[in-house]
Amino acid sequence: MKPVIKSLLAAASLAVVAAGAQAQEAKSLQELLEQVQQNRVSEARINQQREAEFQSARADKQALLRRAQAELKAEQDRGDRLQQQFSDNEVTLNDKAAELDQATGTLGEMFGVVRQASSEAYGRISTSIVSAQFPGRGEFLAKMSEESRGLPNIAELEDLWFALQKEMTEGGEVVRFDAEVINLDGGSATQSIVRVGTFNLIGEDGYLAYDSENKVVQPLGRQPDGHFVASAEALIDATSGLVPFYADPSQGAILGLLKQKATMSERYHAGGPVGYTITLMLGIGLLIGLYKMITLTLVGGKMRSQLKNVANPSESNPLGRILKVYQENKGADAENLELKLDEAILRELPKIESGINVIKIFAAIAPLLGLLGTVLGMIETFQTITLFGTGDPRMMAGSISMALVTTAQGIIAALPLILTHSIVASRSKSIIHILDEQTAGIVAAHSESENA
Repeated sequence: MKPVIKSLLAAASLAVVAAGAQAQEAKSLQELLEQVQQNRVSEARINQQREAEFQSARADKQALLRRAQAELKAEQDRGDRLQQQFSDNEVTLNDKAAELDQATGTLGEMFGVVRQASSEAYGRISTSIVSAQFPGRGEFLAKMSEESRGLPNIAELEDLWFALQKEMTEGGEVVRFDAEVINLDGGSATQSIVRVGTFNLIGEDGYLAYDSENKVVQPLGRQPDGHFVASAEALIDATSGLVPFYADPSQGAILGLLKQKATMSERYHAGGPVGYTITLMLGIGLLIGLYKMITLTLVGGKMRSQLKNVANPSESNPLGRILKVYQENKGADAENLELKLDEAILRELPKIESGINVIKIFAAIAPLLGLLGTVLGMIETFQTITLFGTGDPRMMAGSISMALVTTAQGIIAALPLILTHSIVASRSKSIIHILDEQTAGIVAAHSESENA
């Protein structure tokens, strides 16, 4: 590298000299000839110097080439030696593997069985509600099933046996223990928990769930129906003896489905405006029926009292008013008296029968409204199918709920209304029957008195 730099510097200096000489103007042809000869000699000298430098650099490059070739030969020899060593190591490893298989014998099969059993036991124990009472008992099983690469020792086999036996033993016991429960609002509190085998956890608020991922106990998002919760409360309050209890053998899966079950309130509101109208009609019909039953009962009582004292008619009951009409028209003939009494009965009928037909109309309209809700729900269902298809049944659930709930609400409303109408109508008919009977008796007695 240094000779090359030197040659470049020399060439630069000679170029400067030549440029300076050319800068001088030749005054004659002789001077011009001399300048050309001088330049020629200078260029020849420069070329000789360059040639010498190139020859020297060539020798250096040749030495570098020979050195690189020697290094390449050394690395190739080293590669051959390593390849041979690798082949020898492969043969040795195969021999050692065969010796290991022969030495372990059936222990290799035991290793596979232990890993499989550890993996299955870890999957069962880590999600078991027993771990809520005994946390951290499945960590060594995870190590045995995933991290272990050698044969298990006696202590590890005993731990596996103990873990499986512990799970089986605790699965047949009902125990009480204290644990921290994460509330739905994010807070936590220590509660007394009853564990029913490997099935359910019961707390102060009902059924609890064990989150195996976060290793925490928390209440269900929504408790199941009241009779389920009542059995859970009876169990947590009991100290001994036999207590009826609804257990979930799926370790919470069935309770999770029960959480999604619609409540009575949700089912009622699924009926929508049609359901609200049916409820309003039911309420009005029952109020009218209750009012009529009370009033007709009071009227019937007054009429029975009036029958015991016919001589003193009272204006407070229909029979008394009819008897008063009779007393006012004793001097009339039988035909006119009968007309007067019929007129008096006709005046009493609207008061007695008022509201009864309204109950009957409501009882007839309620099922028709339920049928209307069914039709509207089916129309919405078909519109949903038209827009979104039938891929997701949950999109049609709301319309189908309306179709079914309104039908049920109409029938449920019609049944008590029909019963109420029947009771009220029978009482009104009994009152009218008494009036007709007494009127007929009065007319017959009056006719007999006239004929006598």
